[in-house]
Amino acid sequence: MLEISLRHRFPGFALDAAFTAPTPGVTVIFGPSGCGKSTVLAAVAGLLRPAEGRISVGGVTLFDGGAKKFVAPEKRRCGVVFQDSRLFPHLSVESNLRYGLKRAPKDAEGPGFDEVVSLLGIEALLGRRPAALSGGEKQRVALGRALLSRPALLLMDEPLAALDAARKAEVLPYLARLRHRLRIPLLYVTHALDEVDRLADTLVLMQAGRVLAAGPLEALAARTDLPMLAGRQDAGVVLSCRVAAQDEARGLTRLDFPGGSLVVPQAALALGHAVRLRIQARDVAIATSRPEGLSVQNLLPATLAAIEPGGAHDVLLRLAVGDSILLSRVTKDAVGRLGLTPGLPVWALIKAVAFFAEGRDGAG
Repeated sequence: MLEISLRHRFPGFALDAAFTAPTPGVTVIFGPSGCGKSTVLAAVAGLLRPAEGRISVGGVTLFDGGAKKFVAPEKRRCGVVFQDSRLFPHLSVESNLRYGLKRAPKDAEGPGFDEVVSLLGIEALLGRRPAALSGGEKQRVALGRALLSRPALLLMDEPLAALDAARKAEVLPYLARLRHRLRIPLLYVTHALDEVDRLADTLVLMQAGRVLAAGPLEALAARTDLPMLAGRQDAGVVLSCRVAAQDEARGLTRLDFPGGSLVVPQAALALGHAVRLRIQARDVAIATSRPEGLSVQNLLPATLAAIEPGGAHDVLLRLAVGDSILLSRVTKDAVGRLGLTPGLPVWALIKAVAFFAEGRDGAG
């Protein structure tokens, strides 16, 4: 278990944040710039000594203000990856990686050199110097160096923030692999929702130095009482699915989730492969009777569980589809025109989904 409770004051800013998260797994701290995300990470790494609080990882206490306990940063076994790679410019990629390996405790278990190189796809880079690497390649090498130090906890402070969209898309699949291939707890800081969708097991929402909510990603994404998520135009839910069928003739893949099935453009994935879906509320339309003659293929029976406030002219509908929840953003006019009330059986028309394959490949 990761247990964090921190109180610290800076000029003009106060941090008062507490949350717990299961380990191993990926805990993502999400929030706007200046909310205190990186400060929490610095405290866990030992780069900041909070005024009060407690930090514990897997039953090992790293900081306890009441007991006057503070474990030095170099003894915390935290691997840290920052926005900038901080590689040694005079060393080759291989030497940078082996520097991390030299820092690993002799009795520590963890991935070996060849495994890390393969996991991150950096075999062809070993002889290069950092100046000859792209931004995405540098971050993969920095991640490899951190992994080879065999940390008890991996800390990542907005590692993709300085990358353009193409380089970010290059690195994200490798990060996703870590969720399944390695059993190292990971604390990840970001303000990008696509990184949350791809990586988070546990989500921590922060604003103005405080934790607004913390819990499993799927549970928080479906909540309409969290403006940081529900108030966004790209608000939506995240569903864990499995590949159930491949239709070669029609070029479609069927994905099953608790409560139903969805079809998406065909993906080269084996049956049973884990897939994570994001379904945005604006891509879910509602019908009070089963429509016919539509190009939309994903049509699910649902029950209108609740009507929640949205923007000035719209609302968010919570739709129960078996054991799962979908969100739909509709106009206030549509609520009156269709006579929508909680408990009403409806049909959810899903126009688009974003999906990410998990498991062995971590790409999608």
